[in-house]
Amino acid sequence: MAAVSNVVRVAMDDSTDVALAAAGDRQAFERLYQTHANRVFSLCARMSGSRTKGEELTQDVFVRTWEKLPQFRGESAFSTWLHRLAVNVVLNARKIEGKQASRTEQNDEDEERWDQVARAPMHIERMDLADAISKLPAGARKVFVLHDVEGFKHEEIAEMMGITSGGSKAQLHRARLLLREALER
Repeated sequence: MAAVSNVVRVAMDDSTDVALAAAGDRQAFERLYQTHANRVFSLCARMSGSRTKGEELTQDVFVRTWEKLPQFRGESAFSTWLHRLAVNVVLNARKIEGKQASRTEQNDEDEERWDQVARAPMHIERMDLADAISKLPAGARKVFVLHDVEGFKHEEIAEMMGITSGGSKAQLHRARLLLREALER
């Protein structure tokens, strides 16, 4: 019962702080940042494959949030809107990186990032699953994280990544097979 009341309290606090921050109140925005920064960082780090890049992207997300907050219509929870904004920021960063680097260079960078993540200390106990996820090919890893970790539907993933729904399903199937193989070793 206490957990439910905490969720309701956070949602109520968010709505007040969102309205104040949209009007330019920096303290209200700071409260929103404090409430949501860890979740946004977690998403950015997982999607980018790098804690360092995750930190940079988290800052980008909150800069965009400050800029776009007056456009928030309240049709969904603020946390949902922020989550979607974070996914878009990460995907846009990936598009820009892809345009700037050749495919081979990008794959090398992805491997370096995931090597850094695998060596980086984690706040929670390191698991074989995290290591196995880090070794997935970039496309399969992104779809796996978006679908199985973040809960997006294949149609949403397809739209975000510029692929077909069938392509998303195929990448997820591939990711699960590779994970199963890696975890059975």
